[in-house]
Amino acid sequence: MAETIAAKNDITIAPRTRESKWKSVYRSRWFYLMMIPGLLYYVIFHYAPMAGTLIAFQNYNIMKGIWGSPWVGFDNFRVIFDSPDFMRILRNTLEISILKIIGSMIPDVILAIMLNEVRVRWFKRWVQTITYGPYFLSWVIIYGLVFSFLAPSSGLISTFVRDMGWGQIDLLTNKDFFRPLLIITEIWKNTGFGAIIYMAALATINQELYEAAVVDGAGRGRQLWHITLPGIRDVFVLLLIIRIGGILDAGFDQIFIFLNARVYDTGDIIDTWVYRYGFERLEFGVAAAMGVFKSLVGLILVLSANKVAKKMGGSGIW
Repeated sequence: MAETIAAKNDITIAPRTRESKWKSVYRSRWFYLMMIPGLLYYVIFHYAPMAGTLIAFQNYNIMKGIWGSPWVGFDNFRVIFDSPDFMRILRNTLEISILKIIGSMIPDVILAIMLNEVRVRWFKRWVQTITYGPYFLSWVIIYGLVFSFLAPSSGLISTFVRDMGWGQIDLLTNKDFFRPLLIITEIWKNTGFGAIIYMAALATINQELYEAAVVDGAGRGRQLWHITLPGIRDVFVLLLIIRIGGILDAGFDQIFIFLNARVYDTGDIIDTWVYRYGFERLEFGVAAAMGVFKSLVGLILVLSANKVAKKMGGSGIW
């Protein structure tokens, strides 16, 4: 008898539940309509192109297309891993990426904290404008500025050193100076933008915490260590996880512009190698295979970094 009553209740409740869900969807119909452009963007430009990963397993022919090119299995991946350049470009990519993570995230935090301590509003806005301005410049323009200073024969600094009798310098083709040059220009270009993110995080810190710290006799150093830095920790960890996920993307635009034949040993990375294979040799299958390899490594790193961040008490990405 009880089972019969329960069954009847299930029969009567289910239609009402479905009906209430449809009513909820109908009430929120305008919100769903506003979601459509964003969903279409991701479907068209992010999910649909994923069909191109099939090229990684084909001897791709432009005339035959994706569906007509012959399948070669994992031959393209064997070409990558058997290449004598693979370990060199992988090492260069990892080293440059790690240097960029350390050399760009820490200056962002320092600049944000310094600006947060400034009480003169006009000076604070002036510094923000100056530091944020280079972010809008392309790497081509930045290389033009660097070239005007460091060109071996006509650069401002090179000419000054030569006229002073200190000898001839050629920093643009010096493989020992190539990576420091990348880090310096990266900091100059992107630090202002990165600081804005941390300043937004600093603005969310409850000011009563600072007032309570002052009452307890804490100085600026103690406030910084116990309030400011913990207040931006989650944002720092979030950005760090994202950067770790893209550790095999060392910054193609910048390196491709600055790269020359004399610094290949320290400056050639995965993306520039893919560019040569994909556009110069027209080996699209090999280039696509490298892209799949990078994506898998990035996925593993993001998942691992997120798990470590949660175990250390952070919020992670999800």
